[in-house]
Amino acid sequence: MAAPRPLSSVPDQPARKTRWTDAELMAVDFPEPRWAVPGLLCEGLNLLAGAPKLGKSWLSLGLGADIANGDPVLGGIEVERGPVLYCALEDTGRRLQRRRRQMLAAGGRAAPLLTLETACPTMAHGGEALLCEWLDANPHARLVIIDTFAKMRGADPAGMSAYAADYAAAVRFKTLADHYGVPFLLIHHVRKQSAEDFQDTVSGTNGLTGAVDATLVLKRARGQADGVLHVTGRDVEEAEYAMSFDATSGAWTKLDGPAADYQMHDTRAQIKRFVRDYPGQKPAAIADALQLNPNTVRQTCTRMAKDGQLRAAPGGTYYPAEPASDSDSTPELSHLSLRHSTAPDQQEQE
Repeated sequence: MAAPRPLSSVPDQPARKTRWTDAELMAVDFPEPRWAVPGLLCEGLNLLAGAPKLGKSWLSLGLGADIANGDPVLGGIEVERGPVLYCALEDTGRRLQRRRRQMLAAGGRAAPLLTLETACPTMAHGGEALLCEWLDANPHARLVIIDTFAKMRGADPAGMSAYAADYAAAVRFKTLADHYGVPFLLIHHVRKQSAEDFQDTVSGTNGLTGAVDATLVLKRARGQADGVLHVTGRDVEEAEYAMSFDATSGAWTKLDGPAADYQMHDTRAQIKRFVRDYPGQKPAAIADALQLNPNTVRQTCTRMAKDGQLRAAPGGTYYPAEPASDSDSTPELSHLSLRHSTAPDQQEQE
């Protein structure tokens, strides 16, 4: 086998046009972007971040196997079949075998077009050449998964700022993704601190999220969903997807309907208990204390006040609902009184 070659030695493709007049630009018929998962993973560099042990590796391995077979991913999204490279750099062959056997025992299929790699040098010390070798040998590749980004990025150059180092490390992968026109997916971690913008939870600086084409953050939901997948990017529509995990098959499924429908499943009960213990709080403070999405809490508080479960006060603060008096006998108030008589821990559907 010929020695793997770095990207710099790959034969040049025809030069891409980079300048147009406005009229010329409007007349160009650009090809549609290539999708590994339509609406979710597009060509270019994608970053998937989540907390440890949340199931990112199960998710990425499942995506790789399904795309390699051309099977619907996440429970129903149609994809185009093609070779997939999955660099599971925090796993051993035995662990990967156990996971694949678990998937197959639950009804999955063997994936001949899926290549599994458990050892890869950093980008500057042979990793880039290894990826180029595989991509050269698989011109119809659909996806490259790096699990994890930290294992392959290598050491930061001396004297470079953290922002510049994060940007440069990500751009090295993006250069390959753009050169070959293949979607890359980097698996990464989130920081411990919460943030209102899900992109700010990604570990590292804004140089990392600024360099990638799309950012996906998998968070654990507090309702029926096992996770919520937040997505934003240059070619993807910003969205939130409720996700469910089947521990038997190791498979993630995208649930129908807005993620908020699943996140709000037990939100009212949490807010009601918190306001009872700490009356006079604003939604932002409630969200911060409960580690919930501020927009979700604000909307839920408004609805709870409308339904008589909370009392809204001037200034945007909330208090426990005042008990109905004996003279309140209208059908609506009687209905609300009945709702209040349920156990505080009972979870109510929105």
